[in-house]
Amino acid sequence: MERKVHTLVIEDKTIEYSKVGEGIPILMFHGGHSNCYEELGYAELVKQGFSLITPSRPGYGRTSKEIADSLFTTSTFYVKLLDHLHIDKIHILAVSAGGPSGISFAAHFPDRTLSLTLQSAVTKEWLTKKDKEYKAAQIIFHPSFEKFTWKVIACLNNCFPTFTFKCFIPSFSKLSPKDVMLQIDKESIESVRKMNNHYRSQYGFLIDLAQVNELTSPTLQAIACPTLIMHSKNDNAVPLEHAYFAHSKINQSELCLLDCWSHLIWLGDQSTGVSKKVVSFLHRE
Repeated sequence: MERKVHTLVIEDKTIEYSKVGEGIPILMFHGGHSNCYEELGYAELVKQGFSLITPSRPGYGRTSKEIADSLFTTSTFYVKLLDHLHIDKIHILAVSAGGPSGISFAAHFPDRTLSLTLQSAVTKEWLTKKDKEYKAAQIIFHPSFEKFTWKVIACLNNCFPTFTFKCFIPSFSKLSPKDVMLQIDKESIESVRKMNNHYRSQYGFLIDLAQVNELTSPTLQAIACPTLIMHSKNDNAVPLEHAYFAHSKINQSELCLLDCWSHLIWLGDQSTGVSKKVVSFLHRE
């Protein structure tokens, strides 16, 4: 895929964004530790005639962390990005920790939103100070330490791709490593290796952990556009309760529960079905 990366300066603050493909535009909100170079799930959408616009969310890539005063403030900057690109209304696709960004945009700017797709998305209170994962994240993904963390992970993954993949399975899946490996091919293992090589937390992940607490039931209830909620039954990174919660609050929502092996619904033997479902939904809307 040919990817064009640009920066836009608004009020002395920078938004980095990429564009892949030509056709119907989708505003993509990537997950935690990622940026505008995200690739998971992109190829099939581009093949089906969509143009994917991916801003690096606040604190990731070259996007200023200062636009993260609140989810609403961040959403206003995304609106200005669409204005710059001369796009009136757009489909929204939000992934994992990018869920709050997609929810906020759709809720606050219904006149700019055609549809909302939530994939493995955080939709309510997630990691809190009482969780060991939260405490660990404050250390290993702290801006002063995260570069080292990802260098070590990338080095291990490059030297021992299959071993490293197996080590990551409990973070993503409720299934046993043995069961997961029956559903995984070499391409999926390579996709995770590439993923870990471009991941950086910078200031972004700690911003994610703070911003998710801004989500409220009224925010989700304000979403008026058609919404597709996709979540794996085996997700061990973002509990399935997030999908049920969003479905209970968003009026025009469709819940699609998947038998995919993990949080990473774009990998494995059911990934083709995931893409087909999204494409069908987007063409319908």
